[in-house]
Amino acid sequence: MNEAIRWCRGETRLGSVRIAARGDAVIGLWFEGQKHDVRPGGGWQEARDDPLLREAAHQLRDYLAGKRESFDLALAPEGTAFQKSVWRAIAKVPAGRTASYGDLARRIGRPSSVRAVGAAVGRNPLSVVVPCHRIVGSDGSLTGYAGGLERKRALLALERVDLDASRDAVADRTASAR
Repeated sequence: MNEAIRWCRGETRLGSVRIAARGDAVIGLWFEGQKHDVRPGGGWQEARDDPLLREAAHQLRDYLAGKRESFDLALAPEGTAFQKSVWRAIAKVPAGRTASYGDLARRIGRPSSVRAVGAAVGRNPLSVVVPCHRIVGSDGSLTGYAGGLERKRALLALERVDLDASRDAVADRTASAR
């Protein structure tokens, strides 16, 4: 993995983002200043005209305009095997729906690893693209989001998530899992 990381910055209605790619895959999309934000360093090359980065920015703009519900990009987030399993589970939560950390833990076959799942969700390097904003507390409440709770609310509102109904659905799933 000695290949340089290409990156660009973009503006969205939710703030500035940094998008990064290595080879033919997107490896990160962060809101600038978010928790666990990765900043360009050695081995990073700014590439404003990179076709993959432009496409990722275009798809993000379409998503934020309500024109798409998911992304069609090659992704290669960097993390541990456990983190990647959590991120794959997050990616399966459809637009307009939510899941709890406990739901994710069960989906990956690690029902007692809810805290570790929470930590992996917080380290998701592909904000919005891997929709960790759809992950809520066991009672359906909004919990931490690396990009900030206001952005999480905005993203869920964009997807027309009824937070009260979401809270009820998560509570029902939790009760039936017992």
